[in-house]
Amino acid sequence: MRRAILAGVTLAALALSGCKSPISPLTTGSIGSNRVEAAQDSQGWRAIAARWRPIYEATPTDATAAINYGRALRALDQKSQALAVLQTAAIKNPRHMQLLGEYGRALADNGRFDEALDVFPRAHTPDRPDWRILAAQGAVLDQLGRGPEAIKYYNTALKMAPGEPSILSNMGLSYALQSDLTTAETYLRQAYASPKADMRVRLNLALVLALQGRFPDAETIARQDLSKQQAAQNTATLRQMLAQSNNWQKLRQMDGKAQGRG
Repeated sequence: MRRAILAGVTLAALALSGCKSPISPLTTGSIGSNRVEAAQDSQGWRAIAARWRPIYEATPTDATAAINYGRALRALDQKSQALAVLQTAAIKNPRHMQLLGEYGRALADNGRFDEALDVFPRAHTPDRPDWRILAAQGAVLDQLGRGPEAIKYYNTALKMAPGEPSILSNMGLSYALQSDLTTAETYLRQAYASPKADMRVRLNLALVLALQGRFPDAETIARQDLSKQQAAQNTATLRQMLAQSNNWQKLRQMDGKAQGRG
């Protein structure tokens, strides 16, 4: 279960009914020696893809170009293309941990969960663990129905990043997949209370409230990021889903489709 392997692929993406993220400027950060760009809307990600595509095409083995171009493709839901980009670079850079982390996320995006679990341990080291990788490992384990194992990874990640809302959100959704909605709400409430909580966290909380049949509460939370009409539409969709059989299987399938933002 996820965010946001990012931080972090979560079920929140499912709760959106045509909702568009607000326009925000591009941001640039550094991990190791690489310049990593990010955006919060499709327009920004398209700009990043356009900027890095020619650099990647000129040198497909360039790790920084592959990371940025691959991240943009993933954000634009071009999952198979992102995997191809990151796989090519990872083959040539088998010890580049940041690149391997992105490659593992791309494998998970494409449903290749066992392969992702093979790659993630090489994306950090025991003496220098990365909580983002640990959270991504937990998310993949959730997809494989290995919830108790996933919880262990989330707990370890939380020790490194106490109060991190993306981890708390994933933890809550993991418990939801295990049909423990009370515990799920506890963790999601903690994530919701964080100043760093984003739309995905809030919509994940709304989802878990809806799964408990508390639709008015869920709609109130959803309205913080969706219009009144969108929130009502999402509530109606969840009501319909919960009225049918195999709800937990559908929940896991939905979470798989929501992956790839992490």
